[in-house]
Amino acid sequence: MRNKYLEYLRSVRNLSVNTISSYEKDIALFDAFLAVSGYTEDEMEIKQVREFVAWLSKKQLSPKSINRVLSCIRGYYRFKQRYGYAMANPFHGIRSLKVNKWLPSFLFEEETAELLALPEAGALESRDRFIFEFLYSTGARISEAVALNVTDLNLRDGSVKVFGKGRKERIVFMGEQARAVCKEYLMHRKQYIRDHAGEETATQALFINKNGTRITTRGVRTIFFKYIQKLRVAKKITPHTLRHSFATHILNNGADIRVVQELLGHASLSTTQIYTHVGIERLKNIYLTAHPHAKINEQENK
Repeated sequence: MRNKYLEYLRSVRNLSVNTISSYEKDIALFDAFLAVSGYTEDEMEIKQVREFVAWLSKKQLSPKSINRVLSCIRGYYRFKQRYGYAMANPFHGIRSLKVNKWLPSFLFEEETAELLALPEAGALESRDRFIFEFLYSTGARISEAVALNVTDLNLRDGSVKVFGKGRKERIVFMGEQARAVCKEYLMHRKQYIRDHAGEETATQALFINKNGTRITTRGVRTIFFKYIQKLRVAKKITPHTLRHSFATHILNNGADIRVVQELLGHASLSTTQIYTHVGIERLKNIYLTAHPHAKINEQENK
């Protein structure tokens, strides 16, 4: 039954390899609980589900991780119901655990400009510069970027066709600076493939590695961390930080939140709203720094 469910996720829901791998791990946790508790799938009721939650907590999983596991198993039972393998879903109605508010880390515009300026001249360096420019200009996920082919680009209007979670297609856009860097990179890319891979192994991949073939997400992270060591910023930065920065900057500059939701490929508006909280936190900090009464209260509290 597990394999049928995973195949359903793969072929019907079109979930990515990484997402399916996460589901497999969550199901493995459920199997481990069943093994130690002596329950079977059919014996699971609300009482047993609560025991499962307590068991996950004892394994020191975070509330967010526990909620992810519950969502996975809830979906598994829903699948069983739909195809007649279960009469009820014991995970239906189980509330998610409260998760502390999380604010995404992002770069200020000046910090972003410093990062984008780090790569120097050269074929692979032009690739690095374009990776940075592309992620920041489009807000695309790193997995979406490495899956791109050259044919997905439209340099005339700067539009790019990407495939997000569940293979959902959406259009993102490159600004003028990103398009200029892209054109430079494409010239280097063509020559680099000819010199290092040969015409017989030519790839349609937009972003290539040192062997002239499609780069991986791990490869992009390796490139990224090489550069951020030179960046004078005292905060944790990952390639995903550029996606957070993209969303934060365009919202701060007046973009409609529903437009940002579409550009990011979020299924739910509530996911996008986290970036409005970032803006509010920034306004609060400015207020506490600039308002005379805020300064007085700060001194009195010392």
